[in-house]
Amino acid sequence: MPVAATLLNMTGSQHPMDDFPVRPLRFDLDRIDDSELVWSRSCPHFSMFINALGLHVPYFERFLVRVMRAHRGELTDEDLLRDVRKIIGQEAHHAFNFVALNERLARRYPGIGALDAAARSYFERAAATRSKRFQIGFTAGYETFTFLGGMIILDRYAELMEDAEPHLRALWVWHQVEEVEHGAVAFDFYQAFYGEQEWYRRAMVLFAFAHIALETFRAYRCIVRVEHGRFRDRLRAWRFFAGFAKDLFAASLPVYRRDYHPSKHPICNDAQNRLAIAWRRHEAAGGDVLNLDRQTVDTMLAHPAP
Repeated sequence: MPVAATLLNMTGSQHPMDDFPVRPLRFDLDRIDDSELVWSRSCPHFSMFINALGLHVPYFERFLVRVMRAHRGELTDEDLLRDVRKIIGQEAHHAFNFVALNERLARRYPGIGALDAAARSYFERAAATRSKRFQIGFTAGYETFTFLGGMIILDRYAELMEDAEPHLRALWVWHQVEEVEHGAVAFDFYQAFYGEQEWYRRAMVLFAFAHIALETFRAYRCIVRVEHGRFRDRLRAWRFFAGFAKDLFAASLPVYRRDYHPSKHPICNDAQNRLAIAWRRHEAAGGDVLNLDRQTVDTMLAHPAP
């Protein structure tokens, strides 16, 4: 049985990785002007960074769906099989929306279209030609950072996107909440097949970090060139990039422990994020999560409980 399904947080409420739903959301990105793609006024460099990081995300998500569909028939744990079905559903909806965002980014930033095509090609080749162990290991390694990134961003919400374009803020809050919810599934999936090969899981975490960092660097460079003409502004942008990458790597250090499990990670296990709790309750009650203006978020955070 996946460990996440057995854990409660300090408040006694349900652990965020326990019995998560699939939400078939579709965001209307046509309503956003190209000038609003730097969508966070609280921290413009964050929106540039996360747009760059997100460029290759939908193709990884399609890769994950393909890998898990190919091998889920070999699972014997019914709880894990249930969670695999749900992560497939969540990631399929993520990919649909982020491919649409990539199309918008390619219109504004020269070079993004080529990087988008290269990312798509890379993951298609990996799904068609790489070994089963590589595919499952890379999936676990990559999901390590989507989960950790989700927690970091939600915990730093006020700093990074308190004042932001409401549709893109809504898109990223939804994505980060769900990345945390299914943050243990790829790990458990790897354990079901190669749990005795702990060294390989660790190696794939490092490989995934290097892959994410390089691809994000390439896309970020395209964005910075358009958004910042002055050397001083570009330097500040790259300082943000280096700082966030450092924070993400530092958050990954517990991942290399022998007794590690995502649901026990210090960043997730001590207490749930207030915004994530409020967002899940707002969505479950039928609230609009496709357009999160500041007043809506403030109301959610002021009244997170029924």
